[in-house]
Amino acid sequence: MTNPLQQRPNQDGRHTPNLWPVWLVAPGALLLVGAAAFGLYHGAELLLSSEATSKKPVGVQDVIKTTVTVLTLIGAVLAALYAYRKQLLDEGTSHRADSTQLTERYTKAAEQLGHEQAAVRLAGVYAMARLADDWPEQRQVCVDVLCAYLRMPYETDTTAPAFRHGEREVRLTIIRTIRNHLQDPTTDTTWCGRDLDFTGATFDGGDFSGSNFSGAQVNFNEVTFSGGQVNFSGATFSGGQVNFSGATFFDGQVNFSGSSFSGAQVYFDNAAFSGGKVNFSGSDFSGGRVNFDEVTFSGGQVFFGNAAFSGGWVDFSGAEFSGGRVIFSNATFSDGWIIFSNATFSDSWIIFNEVTFSGSRVIFSHATFSDGQVIFSHATFSDGQVDFGSTTHSGGRVSFQGSQIGAAATINWGPFPSIPANYP
Repeated sequence: MTNPLQQRPNQDGRHTPNLWPVWLVAPGALLLVGAAAFGLYHGAELLLSSEATSKKPVGVQDVIKTTVTVLTLIGAVLAALYAYRKQLLDEGTSHRADSTQLTERYTKAAEQLGHEQAAVRLAGVYAMARLADDWPEQRQVCVDVLCAYLRMPYETDTTAPAFRHGEREVRLTIIRTIRNHLQDPTTDTTWCGRDLDFTGATFDGGDFSGSNFSGAQVNFNEVTFSGGQVNFSGATFSGGQVNFSGATFFDGQVNFSGSSFSGAQVYFDNAAFSGGKVNFSGSDFSGGRVNFDEVTFSGGQVFFGNAAFSGGWVDFSGAEFSGGRVIFSNATFSDGWIIFSNATFSDSWIIFNEVTFSGSRVIFSHATFSDGQVIFSHATFSDGQVDFGSTTHSGGRVSFQGSQIGAAATINWGPFPSIPANYP
């Protein structure tokens, strides 16, 4: 049973002011005014009598005049309260109208996104983005709708029956719209910090350059890169997570060049590279982590050239290298980790040309080399550790040609013959 003395509960989405019921407020106000009038009459009489200095008694008219003046003030206060209540109700009505309008805009934009004509779908993209800007309470929902569109089946073969003319432009527009809202986290219409879910989508291009993914969950799980370039160059990853788990790279490129990873995590575990390229050149890893656990390389390339690792991790544990290359040329490692534990190298290249190691660790423990090559030519080891312990070597080559191995560096050669410092 509801308590009649309680205020009405707020109703989400209704924008109704939290007011007392009128049938309860009105009698209470009348009783309060009556009691105030009675008290004021007698109080004013006593006050005027006590302040009178002459022998002339205080007149009843003076008492009534004072009482009426005070009651007028009370009436003015009550009128102001009534006006305030009326304003709240009007605002509630206005907010409900706004909510209805926003809901209608959402419905229309969603219908446009499902239209057969590409031009209408493009209009739907812009309408949904504008709605997200105008509707902060449901901004994540609007973003989810745009991401869901990209997750829909997409045929890239122009000769296939399911191919839709203009569809690629619609998808690129969605990606570009998302990128534009991820540039400045301080604006009122920013989408920074919003989750982005592209699970299972097909990408043949897209530009996320300069985006700020701080604190967000960005999912590219089981995505297929069938061509083109998905560009994250200059992006900032701070505390967030980007997940490419199970992604397939046939012929596409994912470009993270010049990006900043500060405490963020990027997952490529169980991804398959058969011809694509992932580029981290010039990126800055400070406390971040990039996981390539159980990745399969049958072709393609992962490039970390000129990257800087200060406390970051790059983990290739259990990866299978049957082709392709992983290149760290001219990278700098200060207290970072590169892990190839339990990896299999049958026909690939891992290149650390002219890399500088100071206080970092490169771990190949329990890796299997049957035909691959690991090249540390002209690298500099001022300290830190390289571990080939418990590796299996039946072919391939590990080279430290021209490297500078300092006295503070620790290298566990495992089955390989030790190489002196300054090896020619």
